[in-house]
Amino acid sequence: MLRFIIEEAKNIMEKDPAAKGLFESIFYYPSLKALLYYKLGHWLYNRGRYTLAWIISQRARRKTGIEIHPGAKLGRKLFIDHGMGVVIGETAEVGDNVVMYHGVTLGGIGGEPNVKRHPTVEDDVMIGAGAKVLGPVTIGRGAKIGANAVVLNDIPPYATAVGMPAKVIRINKEDYLSYVI
Repeated sequence: MLRFIIEEAKNIMEKDPAAKGLFESIFYYPSLKALLYYKLGHWLYNRGRYTLAWIISQRARRKTGIEIHPGAKLGRKLFIDHGMGVVIGETAEVGDNVVMYHGVTLGGIGGEPNVKRHPTVEDDVMIGAGAKVLGPVTIGRGAKIGANAVVLNDIPPYATAVGMPAKVIRINKEDYLSYVI
């Protein structure tokens, strides 16, 4: 656990120029607190202790303003900047090295229990403030989602998407070609 805390604190320092040091990153960033609560809740959730996992998740929400369902699957080095209002749903999957800003929702659009209802966010993605990614869509590796975008369809790797509904406005062809080759 200590290794996780230090790794995430270093990730905060790497991604946020306002972070002045390891101490500040560990004790003042809600992202790290929310991830610690999530790890405990997720561990309990995977062992069938759903009520206790939910209680821990709701405590994290009250303390940090970040709501992560204990059933979600999160990769390493997730950085949630500012955090307030971030919601990550039960069947959401988030890859490694993802950055989310405040007000991001990885939400479902209804459906049956035990069915994928939430987004999959691949590695190295940036999701801007207030963006809503809804349903079982995939945000490809290295993509960027603009602030306040509403994503209802898959976004290809290394693309930039903006608007309501979100539309791809640019694909970084060099990164995309190295990705598919």
